[in-house]
Amino acid sequence: METERVAPGLAKIAALLADPTRAGFCLALLDGRAWTAGELARHAGVAASTATGHLNALVTAGLLVQERQGRHRYVRLASPEIAELVERLAALGPEAAPPASSLRARSRERHLALARTCYDHLAGRLGVLITEAMIERGLLSEDRGLALTPAGEEWSAELGLATVPGSRRPAVRSCLDWTERRFHLAGALAAAFCSHAFSSGWIVRTGVPRAVMVTPEGSEAFGTLFGLSSDALRAPEGTA
Repeated sequence: METERVAPGLAKIAALLADPTRAGFCLALLDGRAWTAGELARHAGVAASTATGHLNALVTAGLLVQERQGRHRYVRLASPEIAELVERLAALGPEAAPPASSLRARSRERHLALARTCYDHLAGRLGVLITEAMIERGLLSEDRGLALTPAGEEWSAELGLATVPGSRRPAVRSCLDWTERRFHLAGALAAAFCSHAFSSGWIVRTGVPRAVMVTPEGSEAFGTLFGLSSDALRAPEGTA
């Protein structure tokens, strides 16, 4: 039976992600960059040997891929689909998470909730607000699942958001945001827009992994493109 053939593989993936350290590695790698085992070990607060064992298991299962440069081994999420799986599973967790234990941790959480990358596209409040604005402005349609409208195709062409023709990756798809508990835009178009926002100086990375900050130029651009107010894009007071 199909269930008997697929169930063991599903159980294996679930067991891998059930470990907090391995889950933490996957969440960190949602910033879209490749990390070394040492960097991930320090991030998770575990020994290098412990990190290596966990990473080997994730690579063997196909959740991560590795690249070697000289003496260093870098790992990253295997695909956008794996990244979206991790984000969706994170969103299914309990809403009432334990409060952060320090001011630094609370500041980190607020920055991540405001604006971050989800692998190669925007997430957090910023990603959700952009998606909702695109729907309101008729650039996206929800009639039969999320889809780009003719007006959206014209808008993306004007911005020069190129997607790869014939790619197996859909142009647009929804991704459940784990902090907002609403959907943000994913897919090839979202990745192209995120890249455009970085190259245009609208967003910059912060000292918090995955978190991004909207620049004054970005605030103006997002206001023009989506009608977003500067207050909606401002980091919470009292954060670093």
